[in-house]
Amino acid sequence: MPYFSYSGYDAKGKSTKGTIEAGSSMQAVDRLTERGIVVVDVKLAEDKKGPAKIKLLPLEQHIFFCRSLASYLKSGLPLADSIRIMSKQARDKTMKPVMEKILAEVEGGRKFHTALAESGAFRESLWRVAESGEQSGTLISVLNEAADEFKLEDDLHRKIRGAMTYPIVMAVVGVGVVAFMLTYVVPKISELFEDMHQTLPLPTRILIGMSDFLSNFGLWILLAFLILYLWMKKTGRSFNLPFMRGIRDQLTLALVMSHLSTLLKSGIPLVQALRMASSMDTQKQRWIDAAEMVKAGHRFDKALEKIGMPEETVAVVRVGEMGGELAEALTNVSDQSREIAQTRMERLSTLMEPIMVLSLGVSVGFIVLAILTPVFDLAGIVR
Repeated sequence: MPYFSYSGYDAKGKSTKGTIEAGSSMQAVDRLTERGIVVVDVKLAEDKKGPAKIKLLPLEQHIFFCRSLASYLKSGLPLADSIRIMSKQARDKTMKPVMEKILAEVEGGRKFHTALAESGAFRESLWRVAESGEQSGTLISVLNEAADEFKLEDDLHRKIRGAMTYPIVMAVVGVGVVAFMLTYVVPKISELFEDMHQTLPLPTRILIGMSDFLSNFGLWILLAFLILYLWMKKTGRSFNLPFMRGIRDQLTLALVMSHLSTLLKSGIPLVQALRMASSMDTQKQRWIDAAEMVKAGHRFDKALEKIGMPEETVAVVRVGEMGGELAEALTNVSDQSREIAQTRMERLSTLMEPIMVLSLGVSVGFIVLAILTPVFDLAGIVR
């Protein structure tokens, strides 16, 4: 059972505080009252072992949580019972303590969206739409919509990784082959060339220079790349390839617009929805600026125009806003942007295969040419 920290006054009127083990905050208050303690404040506390801070759950867990909870609620189970069942069924070491914490909060009388927010494991967008669902009595539908939204985002991320897998594998193989030849094969052959005491062809001299450089600084270069990778992983930064910029822009627009549509359908005001959806974009400030413009009285389409959105996007939003169907218009923009991104990714994947094969062939061909040219020259001298 979880621990609760409390503060209050004992039977003698002295202030006291501490922790108590209980199934919920209400049960903790009852137990403290039995001890003669007048409770002033009680809240969920970490256990005595001081477990690690709960991190934001991945998208897969968000999808599982929303769909499972919506399914249990649709079958007629109360909220607390649904969460209890999910807690017992959870096998993931990060998911189970989150479910137990939310269950303790809900049984203690907290609102569901408050429990989600205080758990620290779920996105703000989820507990915001959960709050809207609780107030409007549509919790099941908003959970399903949130699951669809998270599924869309997860699918887009998978498509990006899929499009980049082949080029990355080919690049790694190519670099590995070239590095092996430069560090192992070329040094052995260069010793033979030195004994010739002949002026070597330019390609051979370039190859030997590259081999010497890699032999002297290869480990340092590898160490630098390792440090860069660890730094990017720690800071959450990513390396954006120039030819992927257009695709990423379209995917980002699809995510933001789809998320905005879901939030608006859940009853979230546009200004607040824009601020929440800004987390989907690395350039989040532009959406916050749009929210400020809408708050100041500007139309949404004008705000989008000022932050640099494409004209076709602004036109669709303008029509939807004037017709009172903004959420549907945002969904249309999201679908269109996603289709454009998918088409570009497929085209890129098709082009990358021959490009990578050609690059690898040119690199290996240059090495072979640089090695064989002086060998042919040596054969001519012997004759």
